[in-house]
Amino acid sequence: MKRVQTNLATLVEKDGTDKLPTGWLNTVEPKTACHCTEERLFQAVHLLPKEEVDDILKKEEQIEARCQFFGKVYHMEPDKVADHFANAKGDHSKDGDMN
Repeated sequence: MKRVQTNLATLVEKDGTDKLPTGWLNTVEPKTACHCTEERLFQAVHLLPKEEVDDILKKEEQIEARCQFFGKVYHMEPDKVADHFANAKGDHSKDGDMN
């Protein structure tokens, strides 16, 4: 927050006016929220060729992904992956614009 105020002060100085609205800065509280879900993980996995997914499951016995922002780890066991593939519509890995 201090950096934002400093940057705004610099803008005011360069602009030569003090008409930039800065009062709202004291009323805003930054919040973090992770939008990662197991469903989003599957959507990413579904973009891979089925053979590659099978190879990962054979070697690792699960599919694992970690949110790069918050560090939460998501795991998908082989039966869950198979269930998702069985219920998924279409095969995105076969789309012409994906290759």
